[in-house]
Amino acid sequence: MRDNDRVTSATRKPEPPAAATRPRLIATDLDGTLLRDDKSVSPRTVAALAAAEKAGIEVFFVTGRPARWMDVVSAHVHGHGLAICGNGAAVVDLHGGPGSHRFVKVRALPQENALDAVRLLREAAPGTVYAVEQTYGFHQEPAYPKLHMEDPDDLLPAEEILAPGGRAAAEPVLKILAFHPELDPDAFLALARLAIGDRANVTRSSPSALLEISGPEVSKASTLSLCCAERGISHEEVVAFGDMPNDVEMLTWAGRSYAMGNAHPDVVAAASGRTVANNDDGVALVIERMLADLP
Repeated sequence: MRDNDRVTSATRKPEPPAAATRPRLIATDLDGTLLRDDKSVSPRTVAALAAAEKAGIEVFFVTGRPARWMDVVSAHVHGHGLAICGNGAAVVDLHGGPGSHRFVKVRALPQENALDAVRLLREAAPGTVYAVEQTYGFHQEPAYPKLHMEDPDDLLPAEEILAPGGRAAAEPVLKILAFHPELDPDAFLALARLAIGDRANVTRSSPSALLEISGPEVSKASTLSLCCAERGISHEEVVAFGDMPNDVEMLTWAGRSYAMGNAHPDVVAAASGRTVANNDDGVALVIERMLADLP
């Protein structure tokens, strides 16, 4: 990862034209990437983000978190103040502050697809338990473990939550969370992708066997691409950072991308470069050096 304490560049997919392109947007994951393990944003990182915005480079937070968990970075937004949440399922305006986030774009998981995904994964991996994430609501099955920082609105079987007229009918479903108490996380992901097929997009960002199931073709990369197209920004002008499998498509799509020092092996393979770990301010390090190289 380091050579004389310098950030290394991967040789897997050298892209000299992209490296020479002036960046216009930084897209960064939060947990395990921008945030330290204690979920704080270091002063160094705050300063680097502000300096990037001052230099005319937009910063997008691109995360698997729901909008209501974005308070951790709401105080650090500059300019547009937009974030991509739920692995691409929503674009959120953070300017309103804690509890007042506004949904700009929602890419929901259709009800039929959601029910199919639950059924297909139950058949492929008996023992799977589910939670349902909506724009505002959160529901889970009784056997789903306490993995999140809130209490659910309901404790019901996923099929009942997702049924026509069920508890989830009033709001868009952003993603389904699927947990297995015994399977290896990567094996569970591979099994789920095979079982569900094109009915939904399946990924993971947790070190446990917890999967995140979104609408077909909904990912961090696809929603980031839409946001960039609206701004006339090409993928070559994007610099991305991540650490887990839900970041792979985004890192592959961006002109320049960096896997954190603590990244999953699939992320290292997907990124065009590496930086140091999240606890060592790896995102800030790259931004500082990038800004120093600007004409």
